[in-house]
Amino acid sequence: MPDRFDEEAEMKNQTTKTFRHATDEKSATVARRGWHRSRIRPIAFWATTFVIVFELTAGSVWNLLPIEWVEAQLRHLGYPHFFAYILAVWQAAAAIAIIAPRLPLIKEWAYAGAFFLWSSAVASHLIVGDGLRTWGVPLVFGTCAIASWALRPADRRLPGTRLRRYRPADAAQNGAGPSETRPRAWAVPIGLLVVLYAVSFLTLPAAEAMTHGWAVELGWIDE
Repeated sequence: MPDRFDEEAEMKNQTTKTFRHATDEKSATVARRGWHRSRIRPIAFWATTFVIVFELTAGSVWNLLPIEWVEAQLRHLGYPHFFAYILAVWQAAAAIAIIAPRLPLIKEWAYAGAFFLWSSAVASHLIVGDGLRTWGVPLVFGTCAIASWALRPADRRLPGTRLRRYRPADAAQNGAGPSETRPRAWAVPIGLLVVLYAVSFLTLPAAEAMTHGWAVELGWIDE
């Protein structure tokens, strides 16, 4: 009898160890998946944000001047010439609002304006019968704007739009909260905007030459 009890006890211990091992492996797998998700989300957010902010800064420069491509496109779509200056101002404002830390309410308006800008561009080209080559680009930027908005971290959301998984402790670990008020939090976005505007101005001659060829191919201007 003692041997039988010993065997049963050993079997129970072995079963318990196997269960604990399986549980530990499952917990480790879940933890690894969570770590990967926590790394992928901010990367995707900043990648899409960089794309739309760069397009907004470059677009504000192109519209402010405005370059030949902008004027030809406005004529083609039936918009007045002064519309370019209005777009330039709002594009610059949206770029600043989106890249700056905090300011969640202003960001909501900036994202909405950016989406309205690019969705309106898509609709305008479709209405006049243009092909994918013309409305495909603003469609990509509009999609990036939606992705950036959806992936934005907790400190860039209005309290009512924060997801349940964004707890205060998580927000603090992700750099949200008081740390965002540090000068460094503003220095990085300002520096990035300065660089993007510098690049936009320095590449303007090349951009004008490239877009001139596009306008000719599309029949918007003569050779």
